[in-house]
Amino acid sequence: MQGTVDGFSYGAVTPLVAYLMACLGGALGLRCTTRSLLVTHSRRPAWLALGSAAIGSGIWTMHFVAMMGFTIKETPIHYDKTLTYASLGLAIVMVGIGVFIVGYRGATGTPLFTGGTITGLGVASMHYLGMAGVRFHGQFTYNTYTVAASVVIAVVAATAALWAAGQVRGFAWSVGASLVMGLAVSGMHYTGMAALGVHLDGATHPAGSGPAAASLAPMLIGPLAFLLIAGVVVVFDPLMVVGGPDWTPVEHKPGVPAAAVASHAAHGPAVHQEHGPVRRAGHHRPRTPQNR
Repeated sequence: MQGTVDGFSYGAVTPLVAYLMACLGGALGLRCTTRSLLVTHSRRPAWLALGSAAIGSGIWTMHFVAMMGFTIKETPIHYDKTLTYASLGLAIVMVGIGVFIVGYRGATGTPLFTGGTITGLGVASMHYLGMAGVRFHGQFTYNTYTVAASVVIAVVAATAALWAAGQVRGFAWSVGASLVMGLAVSGMHYTGMAALGVHLDGATHPAGSGPAAASLAPMLIGPLAFLLIAGVVVVFDPLMVVGGPDWTPVEHKPGVPAAAVASHAAHGPAVHQEHGPVRRAGHHRPRTPQNR
């Protein structure tokens, strides 16, 4: 017996809020990843870890906010907490692997492809593991080709997001990239839901009691609180929050172009730590005698 599925029980509210959650997690993650490229190596892991957790939490929150509007007309649905939280952990870990690869190897070529693929597979795995935690009197079936399309969307979206994290420096550009990322992640979710079919068992069960918002809302509190804290860290001068500005000379900072180093050096004489000013090349005294 086929079940009747409704993924929009609250109309446009859940898709819109879910999209905003994906954008928020993406924006925070991109800013943290970009920041990691401009600080010393000792602080880089902390920023990459924060960015990974923000992206993973944002994607996971997006998924389950969207699921608040999901119902099966013929039967009530519930959620297995163990699998639901496991999907959150999986998202953070796999996104983290991809982000760390790009953070240390660069957002180009093989590292970008590898990091984007791992991150995209993490997003897709989170989605389908979360769906495996849905409990009702029946089972889900999936269209293989539509599932494959959702995985491709996830990989492309993740690769584009990691590329933006490595290339985009301005805040406005990061916001734009996060909006695109949120759209892609939401598209992946609803593509995966389009692949879904519901097969009910033959027994008679009470009709569905509406969306499972009451069971999902408590599980969303933790990730939402984390995204709020991460947002505070990013907005209020994050370098000061983590322990003061980074005074490492600009030429020693990863990700700083050579032109910036030259510009920095042109503003004043080079100074040796112990022996005072060092003369620049091109300013030697004339070798020929002055008084002939």
